[in-house]
Amino acid sequence: MQKIRKGDKVVVLTGKDKGRNGEVIKVSPKEHSALVRGLNMVKRHQRQTQKQEAGIIIKEAPIHLSNLAVADPKDGNPTRVGFLIEGDGKKVRVAKRSGELIDD
Repeated sequence: MQKIRKGDKVVVLTGKDKGRNGEVIKVSPKEHSALVRGLNMVKRHQRQTQKQEAGIIIKEAPIHLSNLAVADPKDGNPTRVGFLIEGDGKKVRVAKRSGELIDD
């Protein structure tokens, strides 16, 4: 089970977007990175093709997972993630800061 998943609210710990938060769009476990909506924006020069026109596009770039922390469901501050096995044998994620469940 991964600590950071698609759809999680995360806080950036280091880099140019330090302190900002957003929602995870995509996680790449093999590259240890994630795309966060509206953060780490970069400009890319796009060549013209039959499907798209040329120009400079602005899009999200991946952020290393070590530079992200899950936002605490209670107050939105960065927290570490722990795991707990419930009574029915289901494994759930828990915020270490407040003890709140992260999973729905």
